[in-house]
Amino acid sequence: MQSACLARSGAAVRSAGPATRAVPAPAPSPLADVLSHLTTPSRRIAAQSVRGRPPRRPRGDAPAADANGEAAAPPVRVKRAAGAKPTKPASKAADPAVQLPADDADVAEGVELLADAEVTNGVDGLDELLANPDAVQELRSALLSSLSRQHEAAMTEETGDGGSGSGTAAAEAAADPAAAAAVKEPKKAKGDGASAAGADAAGADGPTAVLKKDKARLFLYGNPMVYGGAVDCVIGRPPPQAGDPVWVTDHSRRRLGWGVFNPHSMFRVRLLQQQSEVDADPSLALDLPRLLTLRVRQAAELRRALGLGPASAPTTVYRLINSEGDRLSGLTADVLGEAVVVQATAAWVQKHRPEVEAAITAATGLSRIVWRPQWRILAEEGLTPPEGAGQGQAQGGEEGEGEGGGESERVEVCEGGLRLLACPTGQKTGFYADQRDSRAFLGALVRQQSEAAAVAGQQGPAVLDLCCYSGGFALAAAAAGAGSVTGVDSSEAAVSLAAANADLNGLGERASFVRADVADYMREALEQGRQYDIVILDPPKLAPNAASLDRARVKYLKLNKQALALVRPGGLLMTCSCSGAMTQAGGLPGVVSDAARQTGRQVTLLREAGAAPCHPLQPAYPEGRYLTNLTFRVL
Repeated sequence: MQSACLARSGAAVRSAGPATRAVPAPAPSPLADVLSHLTTPSRRIAAQSVRGRPPRRPRGDAPAADANGEAAAPPVRVKRAAGAKPTKPASKAADPAVQLPADDADVAEGVELLADAEVTNGVDGLDELLANPDAVQELRSALLSSLSRQHEAAMTEETGDGGSGSGTAAAEAAADPAAAAAVKEPKKAKGDGASAAGADAAGADGPTAVLKKDKARLFLYGNPMVYGGAVDCVIGRPPPQAGDPVWVTDHSRRRLGWGVFNPHSMFRVRLLQQQSEVDADPSLALDLPRLLTLRVRQAAELRRALGLGPASAPTTVYRLINSEGDRLSGLTADVLGEAVVVQATAAWVQKHRPEVEAAITAATGLSRIVWRPQWRILAEEGLTPPEGAGQGQAQGGEEGEGEGGGESERVEVCEGGLRLLACPTGQKTGFYADQRDSRAFLGALVRQQSEAAAVAGQQGPAVLDLCCYSGGFALAAAAAGAGSVTGVDSSEAAVSLAAANADLNGLGERASFVRADVADYMREALEQGRQYDIVILDPPKLAPNAASLDRARVKYLKLNKQALALVRPGGLLMTCSCSGAMTQAGGLPGVVSDAARQTGRQVTLLREAGAAPCHPLQPAYPEGRYLTNLTFRVL
């Protein structure tokens, strides 16, 4: 058991040892009572500790035995005469009422320190002791050091044969009624659905994170993220490190499942399996490589069922692994044609990179993997980027730019009948597969309007795509028959990529792309009196967390006011937010409503959507929702 449990229960633990010696002590004082409670045999501590429960002070302890096996005399409490002053002991003769372990030099030193102080019996003497901060601090340090050593020795004695120690504890319990009470079976809590079979084994065959009372229900329903504040203590020898598998139990030590541990992260444990799954197939318990293989294979099978991949399919760019949605929290992977781009946002993913790459290759048959560690996030996980991170080759795959921004390499993918170039080291994972269904929806709307316009002898709708990146929405509209399409982005690399995609599909004459700040572009367009039939606004993440939501709302409001003003009466506005804080707060519809009121426009919501189905969500983890796509009719 680690220091977390030991420190929490230190006040109730009593030091002990088989051999004792007399330690010089002052005249009978409160300290004698304190130290007499520190002589319970170590086997009682171990009997509880090996079972994963914090030690408790047994009631009705018998007096400690001396070196000859005789029962030591109980501490004598002597009342001080009224008005008598504390007296310093004349000598440090051995006091038979105070017995300490023969090897406890630290405790002896603390006792001798206090023997030099003017301490007497009763509350007054205790007050004087507590008023001496140096003496209290030194005694505290000495006692904790001693308790820690004896605890480790007791644990070694009880578990030295590699087992759980239950046999030794049971044998000692039979010889000692007090110890028998210490090793009795834990009570089984009722009604929370956890496995009772896991109660007795908590901590016996792997490190264990024990939750605080009333913190288990959330995880019984499938939430995978165990915050540090929910963890009471961690049991394990040696203590688990970042990326190590651990059991998770409720406060009564009944297992809830297992996951990966990180002592540095706010997400102390990321659950990977619930106990019901472990009960169904115990062979996967704490076996991260095997579980990875299973999870990635299941993810690939789901995508094939959705008609995504392999290379011969109409769509060869999609999300393969969606973190919590595929029950691999911290791991994201997108397939871009013949390559797989992996984003690592958890320490365990970075630590187990070879196993992750092997599982992906086994499930997809794709051997080219571009590794994209997100170092700004991984820093919060306790990791430090190696020198030269983000450049060159790395073991098992290619090391892409961790945070994106490079467009040096391009691969060809297919979506909705279009040939598109994507950049594995570009923004995000190189392609925004989450908007695939919304691009298809836009194409269907444009096609209907274009066909109606052709009957009337007119051109198809004019479309403006703001924050266009590689031109996904713009080209979907152009391919569906839009009369004119303009894409705007502040990134030169993005504009170049979008123009190349237009040429690749023979749409260069219909679609044009401009590098500009979108707010400046809209302001100039309004000054020139330009309007469009359809405006798409898909800005980058403006609210990275809930704390920035109010400030981001001001930006969203400004952008949507400008976009609404650019829509012709009767036209459409498709506006988006990829900020999880905004989406989870349900704030975008209200922003558009306020923008419409302030610009004197009337809006009607036609469609609300999120990410494409290849981005599955865990219902018990609403924090996985990040994308909002709204389509309004504007009058």
